[in-house]
Amino acid sequence: VQLQASGGGLVQTGVSLRLSCAASGLTFSNYHMGWFRQAPGKEREFVAAVSWSGGTTDYTDSVKGRFTVSRDNAKNTVYLQMNSLQPEDTAIYYCAARDGFSGMDRKRSAYAYWGQGTLVTVSS
Repeated sequence: VQLQASGGGLVQTGVSLRLSCAASGLTFSNYHMGWFRQAPGKEREFVAAVSWSGGTTDYTDSVKGRFTVSRDNAKNTVYLQMNSLQPEDTAIYYCAARDGFSGMDRKRSAYAYWGQGTLVTVSS
């Protein structure tokens, strides 16, 4: 199983970025997908998740209304559209896969597969 995250970069406050995570080696449509982030000196935290069908999404409070998670099962890819980026969004962003036969979850331990991360830096 391989999850390849991309799309990070250095941006200014208020700008948008779209992260992508391409999956291979698994039946993508059988998995819920999550995005997590880890800021320097902090623990990895849940950001957003989308159900295997794309019909259900979940967001941590700090990104609600600014970030949108979506997926394209035909392309085996999950996206994180990030708008109105703030310096506190600076982190390495990871995508992760959770068995779609289980319910959606925000815990890191609930996800079986992880990507390598992509760095997002927001300058003030």
